[in-house]
Amino acid sequence: MERSLITIIDIIVNTVSIILILHALMSFAPLDPYHPVRRMLADIAEPIIRPFRNLIPPVGMFDFSVMVAIIVIQIGGELLKAMIRSAF
Repeated sequence: MERSLITIIDIIVNTVSIILILHALMSFAPLDPYHPVRRMLADIAEPIIRPFRNLIPPVGMFDFSVMVAIIVIQIGGELLKAMIRSAF
């Protein structure tokens, strides 16, 4: 059971990280903001990024909130896995 929970956490953390990276990269693409793929990524990523944007203002034209969100999600995943390992 421990191994399956850790695998599920890894899948979720990696999927969310990939979605956040794709969302950040799509901001450079010349796609219409209402394109279905761009809209879907924004609908998933923006609720995750918004709290970090409130804490970390953009520096010039750079927005570091996506990078900080990914780091926090990765650390949170590692903490969850450590708690699972210690519980079993």
